[in-house]
Amino acid sequence: MTPTKRYVLRLFISLKYITANVVDRNNGRIVATSSSVEQSIKKSLECGRSCNAKAATVVGEVLAMRLKVDELNEGQGRGIHVNVSKEIEKKGFKNQTKVWAIVNALKNHGVKLVLDDVDDSNNSLPSHS
Repeated sequence: MTPTKRYVLRLFISLKYITANVVDRNNGRIVATSSSVEQSIKKSLECGRSCNAKAATVVGEVLAMRLKVDELNEGQGRGIHVNVSKEIEKKGFKNQTKVWAIVNALKNHGVKLVLDDVDDSNNSLPSHS
């Protein structure tokens, strides 16, 4: 049986690094990833001891570009699922700006996101930007 939420966004946020992965739930594999650890991203940022929302935005933009190259920005028509409330809860309230920066960067670069926590009966993006 194929999961209805095939592609999901998973985030890792530490004091120094930000990583965003899109995982294919059919086989548990990461299909696209972007991280502030990567040299190309790291050089363009001045994270120092901590990464901020600007770094999170860049990570989201790079992930969006990689999804487009792999033609996965639509999540094969079903979208890429993310539960923002759960991600904020897991990463801590102080990281909510970074979580939203990644989500908004993906959205602004044409990635079809389905926000599962907005309203589970109506899987659509909120009207605020």
